[in-house]
Amino acid sequence: MIKHSKTLALLAPGLLLAGCNMAPHYVRPDLPVAPSVSSGIGQGADTQAQASDAAPMAWKDYFTDARLRAVIGLSLENNRDLRVAVAHIAQARARYKVQGADLFPTISAGASGDIAQVPSGLSGLTGGSGGSAGGPANSTRYNLYRGQLGVSAWEIDLFGRVRNLTQAAQEEYFASIDNRAAAQVSLVSEVANAWLQLAADREQLAIARDTHAAFAQTLEITQDRAKMGVASDLDLQQARTSFEQARADIARLTTTVAQDRNALDLLVGTPVGDAMLPEGLDTTEATIGQLPGGLASSVLLKRPDVSSAEHDLRSANANIGAARAAFFPQISLTAAVGTMSMGFANLFRDGSLNWSASPSATLPIFDMGKNINNLRYAKATRDAMVATYEKAIQTAFRETADALARRETIGTQLDAQQKREGAAHSALTIAQARYKEGVDPFLTTLDSERTYYAARQDLVSVRLERQTNAVELFRALGGGV
Repeated sequence: MIKHSKTLALLAPGLLLAGCNMAPHYVRPDLPVAPSVSSGIGQGADTQAQASDAAPMAWKDYFTDARLRAVIGLSLENNRDLRVAVAHIAQARARYKVQGADLFPTISAGASGDIAQVPSGLSGLTGGSGGSAGGPANSTRYNLYRGQLGVSAWEIDLFGRVRNLTQAAQEEYFASIDNRAAAQVSLVSEVANAWLQLAADREQLAIARDTHAAFAQTLEITQDRAKMGVASDLDLQQARTSFEQARADIARLTTTVAQDRNALDLLVGTPVGDAMLPEGLDTTEATIGQLPGGLASSVLLKRPDVSSAEHDLRSANANIGAARAAFFPQISLTAAVGTMSMGFANLFRDGSLNWSASPSATLPIFDMGKNINNLRYAKATRDAMVATYEKAIQTAFRETADALARRETIGTQLDAQQKREGAAHSALTIAQARYKEGVDPFLTTLDSERTYYAARQDLVSVRLERQTNAVELFRALGGGV
C-alpha cells in the first residue's frame, strides 16, 4: 500500500497542472470605425435609438415569400459548399480533441513474457540457478512474466505550452463554426438574389413578348399604309427595325432565363420545382418592409465573418504563449506499475508488485535561434490577425453603410421610375391617336413605343435593385440562422 502511495505522489504534480500561462492577456481591439453606421443621407437624431435595438434576424423571418423560403430551405439541405463547411467544422473539432488529449496522460496496458535458456556456465552472470526440467543438464531456463499499466512520456504542462496549443486549436474550431455560419448567410443571400434575378428576367421576357406583339401590329399597319402610298419606305423600315429588335430581345432573354434557372439549381444543389419559381417580380416585397436606417457599429461584431476573425486572433494570441513556453524546461514523466513473477501462476500473488518512474526535464541551451524565431513568428501572426480582424470590421461597416445608403434613395428612384413608365404609356396612347388622325408623323408614334418599352424595362430593373438591396442588407448585417 505504501508503494502505491509513492506512485500516486509521483503523478500528483502533473495531475494538478498548477503551472503558469505564458500567453499575453487577450484584449479585444477597439473598433476601427465610427460608433454608429448609417447611410450618411438625411439621418435624424434617432439613429442611436434605432441602433440599440438592431440585431440579426433569422432568414425565415426576414424573407416573407413562401416560395423563396422553400427554395432557401432546399439549398441549406443540398448545397455542396455548405456541406464542405460542415465537414471543416468536424475536422477542426477533431484537431481540437487530438490536441486537448495531450493535457492528460495516455495510459496503456501491456503484458510480456521472457523465456530463455542459457548454459550453466553463464548462469552466475544472470543470477539464475538450477537446471530446467526438459532442458540439457548443463543449462538453466528462465521464465519471466510481466503485466503492467504505464504512462509514456507524458508532458507535465507546468508552463502552459500544451494548454495554449489546445486553446489555439479550440479557437480554430470556434472559427470554423463561424465560417460555416458565414457560408450559410452568403448562401441564403445568393439564393435569394438568384431567385429574384430569375423573376426579373422572366418579367423582362414577358415585356419583350408584349412589345414584340405591339411592334408586329405596328409593322403590319405600316405595311398596309405603304401599299396605299400613305406611309413612306422610311416609315416601313423604322417599324421593321423596332420589330426585329424586340424579336432579338426575346431570343436573348429566353437564353438568360434558362441560364438563371441553371444558376439557381447549382446554388440549391438540386433541381428546383416549378411551383417554387416566380413568374415575375411581384408587387409585394420578398423581404420584410421595416428595415433599420442606422446601427451601432458594435452590432457588426455579431457578423459571423467578424467573429471568425476574432477567434483567429485569439488562436494566434494563444500560440504566443506556446512559443514562450518553449524557452522553459519541458518536463515529462514515464511511469509504470504492474506485477512480475518467475512463474505465470504467481503473477498476481502478494509480493509480485513492481513499479518504475522516470521523470525527465529538457532545457533548450542552443538551438540556432529556433525558439526565438518561433516566438517572433507567433507575434507577427498575431499582429497580422489584429489587422485582419480590424479589416473585417471596416469591410462590414462599409458594406452596411452602402446598403443603407442605397435603401435610403431607392424608394425615390422607384417612385420616379413608376411615374416615368406611366407618362410613357400616356404619351404612346396620345401619339397613336394623333398619328391615326394624321396630326403627327409615324416617327413620333414609333419613338413613343420605344420609350415606353425602355421605361418598362427600366422599371423592372429598379424594382429588382430594391429587392436585392434588402437582401444585401440582410447579408451585411450578418443574417441569422
